[in-house]
Amino acid sequence: MSYFIDRRANAKHKSAVNRQRFLDRYRTHIKRSVEEAVNRRSITDMERGEKVSIPARDISEPVFQHGAGGRRRIVAPGNKEFVEGDRLRRPGGGGGGGDGAGEGGASNQGEGVDEFAFTLSREEFLDFVFDGLELPHLERKNLVDLDEVRPVRAGVSREGVPARINIVRSMREAHARRIAMRAPIRRALREAREALEAEERKDPVLRNPARIAELKAEVERLEKRLEAVPFIDTYDLRYNHLVNQPQPSSKAVMFCVMDVSGSMTQGHKDIAKRFFLLLYLFLERNYEKVELVFVRHHTAAREVDEEEFFYSRETGGTIVSSALTLVDEIIEARYPPGQWNLYVAQASDGDNWDDDSVACRDLLVKRLMPRLQYFTYVEITPHAHQALWEEYETVAAEFPARFAMRQIVEAGDIYPVFRELFKRRMAGG
Repeated sequence: MSYFIDRRANAKHKSAVNRQRFLDRYRTHIKRSVEEAVNRRSITDMERGEKVSIPARDISEPVFQHGAGGRRRIVAPGNKEFVEGDRLRRPGGGGGGGDGAGEGGASNQGEGVDEFAFTLSREEFLDFVFDGLELPHLERKNLVDLDEVRPVRAGVSREGVPARINIVRSMREAHARRIAMRAPIRRALREAREALEAEERKDPVLRNPARIAELKAEVERLEKRLEAVPFIDTYDLRYNHLVNQPQPSSKAVMFCVMDVSGSMTQGHKDIAKRFFLLLYLFLERNYEKVELVFVRHHTAAREVDEEEFFYSRETGGTIVSSALTLVDEIIEARYPPGQWNLYVAQASDGDNWDDDSVACRDLLVKRLMPRLQYFTYVEITPHAHQALWEEYETVAAEFPARFAMRQIVEAGDIYPVFRELFKRRMAGG
């Protein structure tokens, strides 16, 4: 028998790393469980974790085996029953084919393995919920304000903090200073040595001992001055100079438009709320520079806060164009298209007042769509589409890349529709 002993030191957060590897390995199974969980959850428990089960047959572990070893010759016989490409028939059921699911009557035979179950944390659950989603056509816009800056190199400075010292420039300055300071000293030293050498070469009778002693003292003084020149001085230090450069902003605003008219039943409103809650969690989790504007409408539209948007019981008739007009006014007043990425998500049952659907189409084509990055419309109804859907189809035909519309019949359709509307697109798609 062989034993394998892992003598490597345990790394910091090793269990977290191993867990992430496990999640990556069984991503397909986990995503399937997460999608089922999203569809059966209520509005109030969207952010909690989830218990996930993986069939035991899909979990494999490495197994070490001893090879035969040595030299040997074998003959591998063929078979008369099977050829390449044949499918083997599944073994018949019975007491010996239990799968551990707990179904069926008692038996004194058979073995099985339970499914592997574990719990996803809130963060892991939301990671899988919003995996592969993004805001379409997000662009870098002009400067909005000066709070979004990036430090960039702007040469060197004589002042700074030690962390930003430029060693190469500092050593270059030190070398230049040493050359400049030592050159006249070297010149004077060379002249003094030449004079001393000339004086010592004279005939002993003509030598001047006082002059020789003076020259030796001068040489010694100059040598000390030469050695006293510091290798590096605080005057030589140079620091990388950084300035804050304003950056183009990728700020975005999402207009959440919900129909709360009398034709929207409580079931319709709950589905709309769940759709917008998914959208809210998605934006809050994935983007730092996204603002949300909540608009409710019946015959008239109002901008409301988050609490009123999700829980107000106000109702009335239906004029959809009032909401689109309000969105247009808010854009004009607060969100210039040259500085903001503009998005609209609208939920309605498709019921609208008489000819107002034509007004909605005109507002979209002439005012909103030329300025919007993306407009998404979900119609919550099990019935045939009405005039609003038909008018929106003409808008979708004119702006196919930036206008999307889908139908939701029941709560189970919310998450698939949401993923389809906000799935990550290829560049230029």
